[in-house]
Amino acid sequence: MKQTDSLGRATFHHIAPLTDVRPTAREVRWLKHIERHGPLNSAHLHALTKGTHRCKDTSRRQLQKLRAGGFLRLPRQQRFTEHADFNPYIYDLTKQARTHLIDLGLAEPAVRPTGHWGHGAAVTSLTSAIDIAAALDGVSYIPAHDILAIKQTSLAIPIGNRKLIPDQLFALDYGGRYRAFLLEVDHGTEPKTSSAARKSYASSIELYRLMIERDLHRAHYGLKATTLVLWVFSRRSNEQRFLEMVAKTGGPARNLIGPVTVLFRPFESIFCPKGDTPWHHDHPKNSNATQCGSH
Repeated sequence: MKQTDSLGRATFHHIAPLTDVRPTAREVRWLKHIERHGPLNSAHLHALTKGTHRCKDTSRRQLQKLRAGGFLRLPRQQRFTEHADFNPYIYDLTKQARTHLIDLGLAEPAVRPTGHWGHGAAVTSLTSAIDIAAALDGVSYIPAHDILAIKQTSLAIPIGNRKLIPDQLFALDYGGRYRAFLLEVDHGTEPKTSSAARKSYASSIELYRLMIERDLHRAHYGLKATTLVLWVFSRRSNEQRFLEMVAKTGGPARNLIGPVTVLFRPFESIFCPKGDTPWHHDHPKNSNATQCGSH
């Protein structure tokens, strides 16, 4: 296996190890951000600290240093994604990095996305983008584990003999005013109408209808803040089909699930009360966010 490319640089599969690497304060922020959200590419990590360090090339070199020092690794699953050779590297923590955060007293019991790696990467990318953009507007991001700690509960909400498991849970603190979010990111491969499939549109809509009608999210999570259910789509055709199905929802919850707001500039009016901050997201490409109810 080649250990360097034609220019003598490290490859995806190999990097020369470095000893005595100790993460700087900036680099610890990167480790914390990955711990909180999940595997992230270099563009997200640079964006996190570009307020004080604007050079992207320096960021990439520092990430490579952390990789060589045993703090970061490159998940192999990213090699099987579309245009993998042209995308920024996606980094995840090593055991050494987790131990370092524990030693610093900074480790958190983070709740990471589960399931298919590519889908989890999309969820991670979204929550990271929200966290970074919120901070720029003076808004604090509250991760799932802090919310779940209120009642020492799990992410899954029992509904009869079934469970509703959002892709992610988080909240935003607007200086003492709070808003919570249950996030659903469309795989693009879910069946549309099967009620038997847990992640079909029909099944998800029905479970969220029951959750809203019965206030189950408040009882389960201990939430007092306004809560929004947010669906994100990478294909407009899937989004349109989903909206058609939501429009057919009956019962008292219909007024809570609709009318539906479609956001073609992701996150702008949902996450910024004044609607004056554009929120951009680069994965999945050209994604649309659909708000499907508040309570």
